[in-house]
Amino acid sequence: MNDRARRPTQVAQAISLILGTTVVFSTALSQETQGLEEVIVTGIRGSLTSSMELKRDSQGVVDGIVAEDIGKFPDTNLAESLQRITGVSIDRTAIGEGSRVTVRGVGPDFNLVLLNGRQMPASSIEATTASNSRAFDFANLASEAISAIEVYKTSRSSTPTGGIGATINVKTARPLDAPGLHSSFGVKGVIDTSAGNLPSNLEGDSITPEISGIYSNTFGDDKFGIAISGSYQERDLGYNQATTGGWRAFGGDEVNWGTIPLPGQPGSERITNRPDASDTYSVPQSLGYSFNSVQRKRTNGQLALQWAPVDNVTATLDYTYSENKIATQRNELSAWFNFGASSSSWTDGPVAAPDVYTELLPGGNSDVGMGGAQFATKNENNSVGFNLEWEVSDRFGLQLDFHDSTAESGPDSPYGSNVAFGVSDLSRGDTTGIFSNDFPILGMQLANGRTQIDPSFMEVTGSSFRNSYMKSEVQQGQLSGDFAFTDSSRLDFGVGFTEVNNRSAFSNVQSDNTWTGIRNANGGLTAASFDDDIWRADTVSKYFDQISGSGDPRLFNQFFTFDFERLRNQVAQLRGALPDQSLATCPLNGNQSIRVPCYEASSIYGTDRRVEEKSKSAYVQFSQDWEWGKPMHAALGLRYEETDVTSSALVPIPTGIAWAGNNEFTIQFGAPDFTTLEGSYDYLLPSFDFSVDLTDDLKLRASYGETIGRPQWGDIQGGQTLDALARINGGTGRQGDPGLKPLESQNIDFSVEYYYGESNYLSVGYFRKNIDNYIGVSTIQETPFDLPHPANGGYFNEANTNGACAGDLTCIRQYIFANHDGDPGVNAATGTILGIAGDPIAVFDIQVPSNQKSATLDGWEMNLQHVFGQSGFGFAVNYTMVDSNISYDDQSRQDQFAIVGLSDSANFVAFYENYGFGIRAAYNWRDEFLSATFDSTGTPNPNYTEAYGQIDVSASYDITDAFTVQAEVINLTDETQRVHGRNDNQLLFATQTGPRYMIGARYKFGQ
Repeated sequence: MNDRARRPTQVAQAISLILGTTVVFSTALSQETQGLEEVIVTGIRGSLTSSMELKRDSQGVVDGIVAEDIGKFPDTNLAESLQRITGVSIDRTAIGEGSRVTVRGVGPDFNLVLLNGRQMPASSIEATTASNSRAFDFANLASEAISAIEVYKTSRSSTPTGGIGATINVKTARPLDAPGLHSSFGVKGVIDTSAGNLPSNLEGDSITPEISGIYSNTFGDDKFGIAISGSYQERDLGYNQATTGGWRAFGGDEVNWGTIPLPGQPGSERITNRPDASDTYSVPQSLGYSFNSVQRKRTNGQLALQWAPVDNVTATLDYTYSENKIATQRNELSAWFNFGASSSSWTDGPVAAPDVYTELLPGGNSDVGMGGAQFATKNENNSVGFNLEWEVSDRFGLQLDFHDSTAESGPDSPYGSNVAFGVSDLSRGDTTGIFSNDFPILGMQLANGRTQIDPSFMEVTGSSFRNSYMKSEVQQGQLSGDFAFTDSSRLDFGVGFTEVNNRSAFSNVQSDNTWTGIRNANGGLTAASFDDDIWRADTVSKYFDQISGSGDPRLFNQFFTFDFERLRNQVAQLRGALPDQSLATCPLNGNQSIRVPCYEASSIYGTDRRVEEKSKSAYVQFSQDWEWGKPMHAALGLRYEETDVTSSALVPIPTGIAWAGNNEFTIQFGAPDFTTLEGSYDYLLPSFDFSVDLTDDLKLRASYGETIGRPQWGDIQGGQTLDALARINGGTGRQGDPGLKPLESQNIDFSVEYYYGESNYLSVGYFRKNIDNYIGVSTIQETPFDLPHPANGGYFNEANTNGACAGDLTCIRQYIFANHDGDPGVNAATGTILGIAGDPIAVFDIQVPSNQKSATLDGWEMNLQHVFGQSGFGFAVNYTMVDSNISYDDQSRQDQFAIVGLSDSANFVAFYENYGFGIRAAYNWRDEFLSATFDSTGTPNPNYTEAYGQIDVSASYDITDAFTVQAEVINLTDETQRVHGRNDNQLLFATQTGPRYMIGARYKFGQ
């Protein structure tokens, strides 16, 4: 049979199931028996069976998930459903939800997401920079309106380029696929336990609502159809996180800022088990805890209109909308390590990490950080599409498709998308980090014998009001056709264009000269300026009770929380009343010549990247079915694509460096300007699929294809940017190259599939990807803009010598203010020391992307799905193994090319469904994987996300054929997440969320 006759069967069968039509499978009982046994398959089993048939009937290697019923997808989150597929792993956000997907070891930026066959734009928000990512965030889409998800693991000439790991097609229902009236309405109450595991000022609502509905109907002898769906969801949740600000790695024999003393040097007697000269060791930049309250409101809507004026013409007009609002309030307890005198004990090498690291601060005037933050973002997606399908004859068909889709992410607060206040008690003495348990312990001593924090010592020490914005638009047109030469041979062809316009921007209003307190020469503000009742005392350990080690008595188990908006309003009022009115304004985007009110966001962007990609494409594919002892099928395709890239970037021009705090040096910026660069590339991409049915139940497949994946937006930006915060040893920055080539992958697949029943199958597949043009990040040291650095300059060296400061940064600053206030670059009133002529020129580590590496990925995928007859019991289990010829060397401190996201994964789903009752338990596991190659210090350091497993359970009961009650538990066993660096002791993140419970009901009517 040719594909033209077979193609509608795969999709129509699935959609008819979703919209209420039962699927009937007929099985011949024997050669002598002419009767047929009807097996009605619905619900969980129906979903698994339809997914199996999709896999069996597809060209190439395709896996999928089909909705269990109208308005009922197997998981509430699309990414959570996708992770049940072999080869697919998800990246979880801090709130514990799946967001983006990695397929066969290929990360989210190189997996293409389609909506009904159309390329979707993607936008996202970063906290402190403009976003670089192309990855689609599945958290924006509710699952209730989705009919099926198809994951194409082998390439097809007809699909747009961009998916090296996979092309993921999200399908929504079309009314003419299942004529008649079908409708469903559902409500849920969500109880997220994490919303209650927070300080009292951050606690969320105990129950939040979810409402969804879908309506599909046809009219006029089924020639006109309408399908409309909508959903609204609120969720209050929380997460608590232990973090370090990254780690600074050194060689055992290295002498640098941050290193521990060499053997025999002063201070070496305070080191236990010092790393050897050939070892690599790391010291923490900071240690702290954050307590985060999150409110999410997600709205989705879809409309599809179809008209078939004659039997061979169908027109479809559809619109999809989604809005995802996320607001977060945060309080913190933290301490920065300034790398002065210390004592420490260490693990064994060759990659050593501290068990205990203590900085000795006898002056007792460092900061106990108790800052707070507020994040508010809105992600909005709009897609309008038109499709015209014309079956010219029984053998010839044409299809025209066009869509205009946008994804936009931006702030949802007048304060900006990411806002932070530094708040401190400037009384910190000796500070200890204990890293030998899963939970890191921060211990601190207070000055003057104090043992308790006190509201009368609290000061606001700085602020940052940031705005991040991203918008991506895709306009795409495709004209495709197919011609069946015979019942067994067919030609598919098409031409198309795609234009992608992406803009990502960022602005920052930072109080960058006052991190040691808002003061001025006329007295200004002190801790006494603030109302004591702003601060609410709380303890730390109870919010991390699921993480081992959190009950350690050495923990500094106290901190203050505060209401962010109340503090913001009081600071703005007090600072505006100071005699020095200039303190009421702050530099915009680091530009001292442009000053704006300190405590509100600005839409005047300092970083603004704009990229236009224009692509033209053409493809052809010939497919043939034949018998050569066994039924065989082959398809050979070619796709040609050429792309022109134009990239413009508005970048701030640095003018100087200001020493604003002990170890905080801020870049001063002048007026920004645009620069524009161009690039282009073209590719001819072949694809080949072959399958043979060795028996009616046993199928072998082989595929070969070439695919490309485009660089991240930041990699092709048209300018160079420097990070606003530098350190004593220099700063960091980055630049892009629009001439970068896409990743090129040669893909090979072999699989064997055994279908041994109406819902049962076993499959084993091998895949191999040879990928060229991997975009690595090289770090080059440059002195851009020749900026004088106040560290190690004349004032600095004088303080070390005459002031006997011996490298103590607090001592050095105090000496300079006491002896050079009013001299060039020194202003004690504002607490700043500027770099001046004669100071050493600052050295920056500039990250530069380049096509530099090749890699091979290969692995195995194994599936087993079995239903135990008519008992109602069944299970599905799968395992994925992924490997590469590239690994990360933890002992090396140099830039390294490495593949992130590479991990084994497994799933087990067990269910019972009979007599109107259904229950499903699903376990997902992902092994430890490398998730990043740089940490928050901006230096090369690996991030390893530790192995994670989660159990989800759902149950439903049909009160009547139309009315169903249901319940779900997500993260039943309250699992936590952890990320570490080169050594297990080098914690980066440890996160606790909590189980989530949902209770609801669904009513459906119609056919």
